[in-house]
Amino acid sequence: MERTACCVVGGGPAGMVLGLLLARAGVEVTVLEKHGDFLRDFRGDTVHPSTLGLLDELGLAERFSRLPQRRVTTIQLPIGQDRSLVTVGDIGALPGPYNYIAMVPQWDLLDLLADEARREPSFSLRMDTEATEFLEEGGRVTGVRYRTADGRTGVLRASLTVACDGRGSLARSLPELGLRQFACPMDAWWFRLPRRDDDPRGLVGGVGDRFLAPMIDRGDYWQCGALIAKGTDAARRAAGLETFMAEFTAAVPWVADRVDALRSWDDVKLLDVRLDRLRRWHRPGLLCIGDAAHAMSPVFGIGINLAVEDAVAAARYLVEPLRAGTVGLHDVRAVQRRRWPTTAVTQALQRAAHARVIEPLLAGRPPFGNPRRAQRLTELLTTSRWLNRVPAYFLAYGAVRERPPAAALR
Repeated sequence: MERTACCVVGGGPAGMVLGLLLARAGVEVTVLEKHGDFLRDFRGDTVHPSTLGLLDELGLAERFSRLPQRRVTTIQLPIGQDRSLVTVGDIGALPGPYNYIAMVPQWDLLDLLADEARREPSFSLRMDTEATEFLEEGGRVTGVRYRTADGRTGVLRASLTVACDGRGSLARSLPELGLRQFACPMDAWWFRLPRRDDDPRGLVGGVGDRFLAPMIDRGDYWQCGALIAKGTDAARRAAGLETFMAEFTAAVPWVADRVDALRSWDDVKLLDVRLDRLRRWHRPGLLCIGDAAHAMSPVFGIGINLAVEDAVAAARYLVEPLRAGTVGLHDVRAVQRRRWPTTAVTQALQRAAHARVIEPLLAGRPPFGNPRRAQRLTELLTTSRWLNRVPAYFLAYGAVRERPPAAALR
């Protein structure tokens, strides 16, 4: 029988950060990643100041700075009848040194974390290895059964199994964890368009005919989004790509000179947006963190950084009991108690944004139920220096900042 102290299922940001922190603290940890590499497009690529600060504490800031990246400091939205872009959040006004969002391909970040973790003798990363079933003995999860890409199967026993495998997590099939789902008014399309030197910079938004257009500055290209009403993907595609691009350029007129770069619907990827969380993130021998515990809406773009903060908190609570071989139910409960309030608050704000802003706009109605009310709020955000920093700070750090265990610092 193969055995490890901690089996981490999923090699995304939460899984790799947790694996690195535990291994540095001397815990034997094995990460199972079902893919053969980290190369997936249109994954969350925003590395926020909270995560940048963590990388600095781990001694990885210099290596991270050498990765190809675009630094974003402002959030701009089209305001008024002329839809001119107005800055409603200025991350650059926050205290440094990490007063920006780094736009980095997620595979580069994961490769960096994996390379660093491999330096630790207690760390193991198994690519092309998918967890297929939990092992259970006496009501306790004691590890996983796995299958490799070449069809080989095996059993890995563990004192603790941590599910970091996203919203399709194996753990979500366990009825005792109680998945709670919230209404979500939209799905998202993602695609790329070239970027010109004289284009706006940062995070830019546009409003079209029953869709919203978030635009992420990636340096030489725009990562373009279109938030569409839930379940309308097939109907909108049937209307034709040319129709959509005409609507898109009406919402974001400064990209009208390059829409021919989008050649077919194959270049437009659909994200089925969900908003949910488990009522319980744990059972004996098992803990869920990140999207496995709480799938976030793309609103505010903070899902990755919440998952990383989950991993940091989990490492802080679990290092000592894992090293001592005494990890129990009270230890995994402590992680949920620590992280649940932040998750609930963030999802409550996302639900409010869904109900008051996104759903009305997608239905062709004014946000907040009243154009004047929306205009007054916008004026406050743009004229009050203090209020302007509130959305910037929340985007940068979330509700609670987590500190890694001292044993993992370099």
